[in-house]
Amino acid sequence: MPTLIVGLVGAILGSFLMMLYASTHFANVAGPNHTPPAVVAAAPLTGVSDQDRIVSAVKRTKASVVAITETVNGQELVPIDPFFGQQGPGIVRPYKGQASGSGFVYDNQGDIVTNAHVVNPPNGARLSNLTVVFANGDHMAAHVVSVNLGADLAVVRVDHYGKLPPPLPLADSDKLEQGQWAIAIGEPYELKQTVTLGVVSAFERDEQVQGEGGGIYDFKGLLQTSAPINPGNSGGPLIDIDGQVIGVNQLTNEGAQGIGFAIPSNVVRTTIPELLSHPGIHQGTGTGFAGFAPIDMNAGIKNQIGYTGPGGLAVQQVVPGSPADKAGLQPGDVILSADGKTFASAQALHDYIGTKKPGDILRLNVWSQGVKKFVAVTLEERPADMGVPQTQPTP
Repeated sequence: MPTLIVGLVGAILGSFLMMLYASTHFANVAGPNHTPPAVVAAAPLTGVSDQDRIVSAVKRTKASVVAITETVNGQELVPIDPFFGQQGPGIVRPYKGQASGSGFVYDNQGDIVTNAHVVNPPNGARLSNLTVVFANGDHMAAHVVSVNLGADLAVVRVDHYGKLPPPLPLADSDKLEQGQWAIAIGEPYELKQTVTLGVVSAFERDEQVQGEGGGIYDFKGLLQTSAPINPGNSGGPLIDIDGQVIGVNQLTNEGAQGIGFAIPSNVVRTTIPELLSHPGIHQGTGTGFAGFAPIDMNAGIKNQIGYTGPGGLAVQQVVPGSPADKAGLQPGDVILSADGKTFASAQALHDYIGTKKPGDILRLNVWSQGVKKFVAVTLEERPADMGVPQTQPTP
């Protein structure tokens, strides 16, 4: 009988040890198609304070947050100094500078998620010496796999790194609640492993950002947070109290404190597999583009173009070569309706066209120099960079 009891205890103990071994050694096995594994870290704490849970979440995830450094090789314009009698627009000369951002481990193949603007410099500049710096201090050479400028997401890869930290799990951003904790981890101003804390402030924010090349990037559906986001935080994760990624830190509002923006995790969930399946630089946004700038109607505009009817939106500008240009739309025309719907503002029409896809037909009823006509605009893909900033948004 004692022998039987000892054997039974040994079997139970052995089973427990095997379960423990499996939970710690097989947690990094990736699913198909580069999908993050279902189990990547210890279960979140329960029955403890929020502060303890925040500290635990940071400890469990920070090893998987990386810094991304690179050398940017481009050209700069040096102005002529008239004080010395020099004339002309300036001198163009080569320059070399250092840039950095943040990212996080996405899968077990060495793929790192970051922002497109971290690894895609403007104005034709080239990157060299792309390096991923891990929390343990290891510097590993990396290369860009794929970039989506419209979503501002990118994948860089580190090959054959035997100490790759576990991938970070993605939360369901559609289930986020306003006011819940939000934790940003990254490398602001090259300050390694910086953590900032805030809350989820709002959802579905749209932001227009002027790029260094002078173009406008129109980002939609962003997550707003009060967690401070600074230069260098770009591309790092915004996590919840359980250590799951709820967004990718993107930008901050320079005119106000406590207003930062992140790309929701569900956008990451759909975009990154596409980038892994289709390497390269993707310029478009996947949304419809007509190529004209409407403006809200007022008495001055009516008098200028000779329009006396009710409502309508004036066409301020038409982008040359755009679908609207090809369809015959002209500055000074008045949009009476689109697809049978009337719109009270230029922004409302802009948002409506943003729901369309490339190839869709936008049917416009137009007043043009005293004549009413029908214009069918076949939408193209909206460019990520709209070029010259406009007074009104260009649908």
